[in-house]
Amino acid sequence: MPPSPRRIAALGECMVELCRRPDGLLSMGFGGDTLNTAIYMARLGVPVDYVTALGDDPTSDEMQASWEAEGIGTGHVLRVRGRLPGLYMIETDAAGERRFLYWRDQAPARDLFALPGTPALEAALEGYDLLYLSGISLAIWGEAGRARFFALAERLRRRGGRIAFDTNWRPRLWPDRETARRAYDEMFRHTDIALPGVCDLRELYDDADEAAVLARLRGFRIPEIVLKREDPGCILCSEDGDVVVPAERVETVVDTTAAGDSFSAGYLAARLQDKSPLEAARAAHRLAAQVIQHRGAIIPREAMHSLAPL
Repeated sequence: MPPSPRRIAALGECMVELCRRPDGLLSMGFGGDTLNTAIYMARLGVPVDYVTALGDDPTSDEMQASWEAEGIGTGHVLRVRGRLPGLYMIETDAAGERRFLYWRDQAPARDLFALPGTPALEAALEGYDLLYLSGISLAIWGEAGRARFFALAERLRRRGGRIAFDTNWRPRLWPDRETARRAYDEMFRHTDIALPGVCDLRELYDDADEAAVLARLRGFRIPEIVLKREDPGCILCSEDGDVVVPAERVETVVDTTAAGDSFSAGYLAARLQDKSPLEAARAAHRLAAQVIQHRGAIIPREAMHSLAPL
């Protein structure tokens, strides 16, 4: 069955999250950048599917059920016999700084484009209105997986679909900087809506400043760029011209986890609901401002009553 009109698929990895509590015990949750974005888009009234690969274990069952409880479609989640999802642990030091420890090398999400179910998945994804992924998605798929995704993106865009990309640069996931640069360059050539961060691209490309980052992005002729600045706010570059859109003022920032993920969700949800790029950027800032006033990546549903639907 073809996807519903205006449907979006978010591609990436969700991991098991262990967080050490003050009493020394560990609490378990689930986390992932593209999943965070998918959850917020679903809460904003946009039909969204999450596309990844999981194991056949009870934790994978629980993970998938939690997405469905948020209204996210899971019809294109591939399940791999005998495999387990990736895991990470958060440790917080006395100064409040967080450290992340990862166990993800054998996670099935890394093989999303190398599984028996991959050809059928690719055929289904070609019919979507928009595919969304991040730099973390690119990193975990490896060279062969990225090549298959780029071929899929080419076919989808020829049919009128679009690709949205959030840079989310994580050096530890790449074998070297040159490999990452080649992958990002190719990704930008396939991108219709770019959601990059100035900090990401300055570090990846050694660009001198914000102007250099923006000049680089313009070179790829991306139709729509929403550049997240180091100071709160973004630069919006679209067919309507360039405009600086300031962030919402927040008196007390509690936790910046998922600020960028929620920003992407707010922007894409608004655009998929026919808002202008400027209206979408303002909606993105409103959602991100709400998120950073709560602890954790996913805020309580009741905290979004004033935001959803758009």
